[in-house]
Amino acid sequence: MNSDAPASRGKMLALLRPGSFRRYIIGSAISDTGTWMQVMAQGWVMSTLTNKAILLGMVNFAAGIPTLALTMLGGSVADKYDKRKILIWTQFAQTALALIVGILVYTGRIHVWHVVVIAAFLGICIAFEMPAINALVPELVKRDEIATAIALDRSVFHGSRLVGPSLAGIFVAWWGAASAFFANAGSFFALVIALISLPPRVLGTAEEEEQRRSGFKEGLRYVRNDRTILCMIALIALTTIFVFPFLSVMLPLYVRNILKLGPERLGLLMAVSGTGSLFGALGLLSVARDHRFRFMTSAVVLVALALLCMSQSNSFLLTSVSMGILAVGLSANFGLANTIVQERAPAPLRGRVSAVFGLSFFGLMPIAGLLTTGLSDLIGMRTALGISAVLFGIFAVLILNVAGRTGCEKTGAAVPEPEAQPAAVA
Repeated sequence: MNSDAPASRGKMLALLRPGSFRRYIIGSAISDTGTWMQVMAQGWVMSTLTNKAILLGMVNFAAGIPTLALTMLGGSVADKYDKRKILIWTQFAQTALALIVGILVYTGRIHVWHVVVIAAFLGICIAFEMPAINALVPELVKRDEIATAIALDRSVFHGSRLVGPSLAGIFVAWWGAASAFFANAGSFFALVIALISLPPRVLGTAEEEEQRRSGFKEGLRYVRNDRTILCMIALIALTTIFVFPFLSVMLPLYVRNILKLGPERLGLLMAVSGTGSLFGALGLLSVARDHRFRFMTSAVVLVALALLCMSQSNSFLLTSVSMGILAVGLSANFGLANTIVQERAPAPLRGRVSAVFGLSFFGLMPIAGLLTTGLSDLIGMRTALGISAVLFGIFAVLILNVAGRTGCEKTGAAVPEPEAQPAAVA
């Protein structure tokens, strides 16, 4: 065990004491659980409406286009205005969207085009929510607590993946899919209450406030000149293209058409993924700074092998084990990449830098989803998964090797950053 682990655990306990961060994390846990309930229920509803994988990809495409178009604007807004108010309004909007879908499902009037249109509006919400929430978390803690705070935030997010789909499987089986959408609508209020309780941001120095008022090009310029952040963006982009479409789009069809199983097993498989992701996020607390890239390379290899196994599996047990391994690797790499970006980004630019980082995931997802689902319809899901696994493993390892040779790991701690706003810590 490395020497960073005990210190990280001490910081974790400190962050979980009464205060702003704990209020946020509790509200986020409840809201995220509801969101994952809806993700599972929506995937199941779509799988009953169509057997075409590309139509499932269209849902992600519809959500991704406004996200791609508006995320940089969302990052600029997050830097200029009160992040709490931005997030409160996005929670109310998502509540309304969940209620609409729930009513359509309950009345039996739901069609594919309804889900596509709702997804487009959800994409608008994500474009403003994602940069704001990524930039808010570091403001709730001190600078040397950012890595621990992000690890805890990701642990809660992935812990909700463990609880949410399992609850959704029960809700869908007992009360119908609409109940999961209604539960999600109610869960948003937990985060709204937490956000209302947070203190407002204190104004920074004149230079910092000038940076906040600058346009989104300032964020792009900073990212372009920071090689470490570029390496992290490239890794997440590869993951989005080759791996995430299976987890976010194709899994319901995989369970239904390849494993020949129902919604309860889909919920269990998503819970396994959530468990693996939780372990991956918690594992970040034990990764020493100078071992990050070696750890990430090992995780890439595990993800590629797990996805390759799933492409050939006919067994729920083998699929579950592979899914757990895949989730550990993905969660660890995503968490480390996000940690590195947030540690390096200056506070006045953090919203815009987070937006650029987020585009490597949300921006590419609609295109990647269409390509992967279209390829699946053309050559078969198993073959498409196998090709994705091999290509991801090769290119991701190459990217991390290039990152190591160019000195990204060594320079990762060298960029100074202003301290977190003191008034943000209760």
